[in-house]
Amino acid sequence: MFYSKKLNRFKEIKHCFFSKKNGYSTGIYKSLNCGHGSKDNKKNIQKNLKLVAKKMCVKPKNLVLMHQTHSNNVIEIKRMNYKKKIYADAMITKMRGISLGVLTADCVPVILYDSRNKIIGCIHAGWQGAFKKIVKKTIKKIKKISSNSKIYASVGPCIGLKSYEVDIKFYNKFVSKSPKNKLYFLNKSKSKKLFNLRRYVTDKLKQCKVEVDQVSHDTFAEKNKFFSYRRSCKLKQKDYGRCISTIGMLNSFEKIYK
Repeated sequence: MFYSKKLNRFKEIKHCFFSKKNGYSTGIYKSLNCGHGSKDNKKNIQKNLKLVAKKMCVKPKNLVLMHQTHSNNVIEIKRMNYKKKIYADAMITKMRGISLGVLTADCVPVILYDSRNKIIGCIHAGWQGAFKKIVKKTIKKIKKISSNSKIYASVGPCIGLKSYEVDIKFYNKFVSKSPKNKLYFLNKSKSKKLFNLRRYVTDKLKQCKVEVDQVSHDTFAEKNKFFSYRRSCKLKQKDYGRCISTIGMLNSFEKIYK
């Protein structure tokens, strides 16, 4: 379990970047696999999510997750939709008593808090979502609720620069959009580059005047702590687990989980 130093200052919220440890799943999903989209035993996934909900002091039905599709779709969670299936890669809410969750296995989990307006949010920022401006759209949606905002963000565990090898086609896609994007790449060979996804997402947040801190862990390199899609591919595994990152505002500071 990992925490943002900035967000820890706010007693009205709870947050956590969970590792893959201390859950119920076995095999390649060992042990805190929270991904409904995986081929893991569904009962184990439910037990893992129930454990996460307990840690976040919410009822399991109030742990709100997304059906993530690497899009730039941002949804505001309200009483009328929080129990429905959410097709999005970012969520924001003013609701108390729920916790928003984002699932990752190399992509960037971002959790957000607007301290002036009491709005929380989370973003699933893979390279596709980040490229499609998921960060900017999410911040814009928060500011649409109130322009007088003070937004803090924490960028969680994700694949690191030294682990993220990409080809020239990938590199050209970013550079053709903006020559300034060259600064997010390092040369590895004539045909391969290394991509700094964490820095790319962080800079998008900073461009939106968001105050950012880092929970700097490499999901690919730290195999005992995190699930990794890329590592599972390299090992030729048939599937992979997903880690969860969460943020919530409670109705009170007392434990309400039963």
